[in-house]
Amino acid sequence: MKELLNQYAAYNLWANERLLNVALSLTDEQQQQLVESSFNSLHKTFLHLWDAESMWWQRIKLHENIISPSTAFNPSMKETATGLLNQSKEWKEWVENVKENMLHHEFKYYNTKREYFKNTIWQTLQHVFNHGTYHRGQVVNILHQLKVEKIPVTDFIAYVRLPDSKK
Repeated sequence: MKELLNQYAAYNLWANERLLNVALSLTDEQQQQLVESSFNSLHKTFLHLWDAESMWWQRIKLHENIISPSTAFNPSMKETATGLLNQSKEWKEWVENVKENMLHHEFKYYNTKREYFKNTIWQTLQHVFNHGTYHRGQVVNILHQLKVEKIPVTDFIAYVRLPDSKK
């Protein structure tokens, strides 16, 4: 279990870095341009990713008051990129250092609708990394709508095929 989650955490960071590098190379207008998607701009999609990773982090750390970055302040695209990458690095380092038995620990939390749930840490991690993959697919779609020509491959299999020196 831990080996798989280690790979997913590292992949999550790698894929986020690749797409954020493209996003940061675009103009402010392109980053904010309204498009057809769940979150109607590139910036809003990345901000949602940061919100989600941050909120799940706070939940597994048993914070009582969960605060999303987007409600704490109005971050720029650069601040969003920095925040998301820092959070993704934090997940990667935490998974690398967690003991296997902790992954099976159940924790209780409320979602944003104030509904009560309990899940294991490993289930939550799996969700966080799958959620990132889902929205990165939307980012690729948005980049196509913005007529970006060079979009990096972010498939998991592309990541695991890389030599360790490039991960």
